[in-house]
Amino acid sequence: MRKLLFLCGTILCLSITAAAQDVTASLDESSPASEPAAAPISLGVIDRTPWQLEVGYQYQHLKPLGLAVHTNGFHTDVTRYLNDWIGVEGVAVMGFGHTSTTPISTPTKTLFVGGGLHSAIYVGTRFEPWVHGLVGLEHIRTAVSNSGLGFMGGGGLDYKLNPRLFWRIQGDFVGTRFNSFMHDGYSIGTGIVLNF
Repeated sequence: MRKLLFLCGTILCLSITAAAQDVTASLDESSPASEPAAAPISLGVIDRTPWQLEVGYQYQHLKPLGLAVHTNGFHTDVTRYLNDWIGVEGVAVMGFGHTSTTPISTPTKTLFVGGGLHSAIYVGTRFEPWVHGLVGLEHIRTAVSNSGLGFMGGGGLDYKLNPRLFWRIQGDFVGTRFNSFMHDGYSIGTGIVLNF
């Protein structure tokens, strides 16, 4: 949980720094004594495409049923924006790893499939912070197989490589409900986002 809070704080600091650079640049341009500044990279007004597709790498640390599970895998998500800042997101995350709390390490597979809301914050730079909340089905297979309610909540930062291609970093709190008990964990990931 501390790592997730650290990651969210870092993303917040980066977005505030990027916004502050824009404010100082606009103040420099309005000053009569300053020389004309070089033309900034134009990102234009919000020209949000309605669809986003992301594919990337995901690391997860989960603690279901008294086990510590570490997985590496991939995730993919599709977001359909309803307006310039809010959309509906569907995601699938699959991981392969092992448990580390049993005497013998057990191979483990995880799968989360869910959906929810995704909100992007346009700050007028190449950086675009965002948050999301997802609910769905979590499936974990170790020596036995368990499925239950799962949820993910967190955010990330997109870096605009060009208007159609972003690079994304993200971090999430992951919760699962197995055998009437809640279990928590976290995930971090990175990937490429295609806007169309």
